[in-house]
Amino acid sequence: MSPARKTPRKAAPKASPKKASRKAPSRGKATKKPARKTVTDATDKHTIGCIDDTAKQVYRKIIKKSYPELTTPVRALSNVHYDPKVGYLAIGKAVKKRTLTVGTVKSFAQTLKMMHLSKEMIAEDTFATKREAYYVSKNWDDAKFNEQTESDTVMDDVEAMFALHGVSREQLRFYPEDHGGAVAGNLVVIDRDPVSGQPIRIDCTKFGTGAYTIPHSVEHLQFETKAKFVLAIETGGMFQRLQAHGFWDTANCIIVSMSGVPTRATRRFVRRLSEAQKIPVYAFVDCDPYGISNIYRTLKVGSGNTAHLNRFFCVPKASFLGVTPTDIEEYDLPTHKLLDVDVKRAKDALKNDPFFQQSKPWRKAIEKLVKMGVRAEQQALAKWGLNYVIDEYLPAKLKNTKAFLP
Repeated sequence: MSPARKTPRKAAPKASPKKASRKAPSRGKATKKPARKTVTDATDKHTIGCIDDTAKQVYRKIIKKSYPELTTPVRALSNVHYDPKVGYLAIGKAVKKRTLTVGTVKSFAQTLKMMHLSKEMIAEDTFATKREAYYVSKNWDDAKFNEQTESDTVMDDVEAMFALHGVSREQLRFYPEDHGGAVAGNLVVIDRDPVSGQPIRIDCTKFGTGAYTIPHSVEHLQFETKAKFVLAIETGGMFQRLQAHGFWDTANCIIVSMSGVPTRATRRFVRRLSEAQKIPVYAFVDCDPYGISNIYRTLKVGSGNTAHLNRFFCVPKASFLGVTPTDIEEYDLPTHKLLDVDVKRAKDALKNDPFFQQSKPWRKAIEKLVKMGVRAEQQALAKWGLNYVIDEYLPAKLKNTKAFLP
């Protein structure tokens, strides 16, 4: 006779794995972080050294019972100059100092915490976007940010502060949300596997109807190419036409889509590629004040608002292939009337922009465009046939690169 079964006492039901996995971490307890690596990269060492030196200066001031300070360059057009020998809009010597006071204690603490986050990310070989950095701050107690605009401002200050020491935001491991442009042509990009760290060779001729996308950080990339030049193109449509018809093959070049004002990653990629391979960069954009004074100027010499970063993100040796005011006449291109905003932008460039002020060819070209009162898109060349730009315009222009606008 089998023993009588005992009815078990009531027990609390076990949480299902699904519910258990949703359990939030205890407040105040940090989640497990990746193991720290030994920092061996020279750039990372320099970045950490700059962070440590700044922190030590603050610490020494506190120990001496004096007010610690953080120094950043003045980011204004009044503190920007252009030297053709340098090749970009450079930040001046004017700086501002943030002193620790009762009124600045929170922003001062937030700046130090942002610096610490950067150092941690370098040690752990990881990164954060602007949005992620904002959410990380939610563990900073009284120093947390209430809005992302606050964290963005502090990040910009940290970036400007360390730019004085030759360190960019990407080297601080704060990456932009947007990626770079598209690339096609005679180029092999040597990247690395993000998990194993092993090198990966990416052949930019093997993407079919697609193209290689520039990553948000390009510092580790290496290049192999026998191309004669880089063609930076304003519009995605023109890039697709040149890609679809293999212009990069017949012209032995590399084509890059800027998609309007080029992102930081795009500019840095083109800069590193052109310098590493010692090949020129030609810009192919619309003939209008925006294309000239915003898109091309930003590619070549940077901008006034980010003068502290232009040393990293501009391409001083770039030149302007077209479309030019003279092209409008010689190719009898369809045009649109300049709007009031276009005229204002052109006049502002002539009056206030150090780059255009010091370039006689550009002053003449912009003055001519304003006098003509019209603008033309690069797609206007389709008047003479969809592939006229490939068969006639670009080959003709490339025969006389010395005539390009600087």
